[in-house]
Amino acid sequence: MTQPIKKRFPTPSIDQLPEDIRTRLLAVQEKSGFVPNVFLTLAYRPDEFRAFFAYHDALMDRDSGLTKAEREMIVVATSSANQCHYCVIAHGAILRIRAKNPQIADQIAVNYRKADITPRQRAMLDFAMKVSAEAHKISEADFADIAAHGFSDDDIWDIAAIAAFFALSNRMANVTGMRPNDEFYMMGRLPK
Repeated sequence: MTQPIKKRFPTPSIDQLPEDIRTRLLAVQEKSGFVPNVFLTLAYRPDEFRAFFAYHDALMDRDSGLTKAEREMIVVATSSANQCHYCVIAHGAILRIRAKNPQIADQIAVNYRKADITPRQRAMLDFAMKVSAEAHKISEADFADIAAHGFSDDDIWDIAAIAAFFALSNRMANVTGMRPNDEFYMMGRLPK
């Protein structure tokens, strides 16, 4: 298990966590073969852990006009802009798997405008980036532009909420010194 480079806050041991959090961590470990550091880091504050993952799951797991891969594109693009090493690497791995494309996460992290994505996805990321960096400048013209690409009001809400939620996540990952687990780096890069 990869630990943060420098521990700023204590990482509780799994056996000392509340039952609901321990159960979630063990389920993730069974599915992926490791416990992502975000779970261990945020478990420092159990009530916030629960709130964070409840909102995460509500945003990232719901059925809507955005695919799960597109949701991850938003996370990777905005996390890159926010210089969040953890989220770019971890969600880049998830994006590669969900998109079934070993190159897409790197392309989006470096410069989504030159990535092999559709014009619709580019418009989605343009909107997400504006929410992430300049939400105060969002105007009716932005809504018209993104709606012209076929996004519903619910889709637009999702794009904005994912960008905003991961701005919080990016900042906490940076403040806590969260390091991506080594396992994330190769996930989705080579065929199984």
